[in-house]
Amino acid sequence: MEENKSIDNKEMLTAASNANIYSNKNIMYSPAQLAYAGDAVYELLVRSHIIRNHDTNVNKMHRLSVKFVRADAQAHLVSCLEDELTEEEKRIVKRGRNAKVTSSPKNAEMMNYRYATGFEALLGYLYLNNELDRLMELFGRIIEIIEKDEKR
Repeated sequence: MEENKSIDNKEMLTAASNANIYSNKNIMYSPAQLAYAGDAVYELLVRSHIIRNHDTNVNKMHRLSVKFVRADAQAHLVSCLEDELTEEEKRIVKRGRNAKVTSSPKNAEMMNYRYATGFEALLGYLYLNNELDRLMELFGRIIEIIEKDEKR
């Protein structure tokens, strides 16, 4: 059952990626552009996961999604995934983390905000470069990490 849910997410992203005529590894995106795309992709994956796995009202679904998308959670996730990332993926996270920040975090420490930006940059990079299998693999690990943390 869980596998079908992942396939649905991948199919959704594949369709969106195929519509993206700019999906090309030869294009160099700024860390801010990668994070911008990654934020949207991650939000869509999280919301899809919550809708498919939680039969509840929209207010409760929103509160569940916050556990995934707040900067502190994203910083924690990227630190948990670090040993599983390729050298290129680590480089993208570092570029995103070190990017000049033009906004300030509302409810997060600056360092966690920076790591969250690196996390989003990685997801944007994978999406924009049509590495959807890897994106879905990492998202599966993200779900595992969050579920493990909830049991603590």
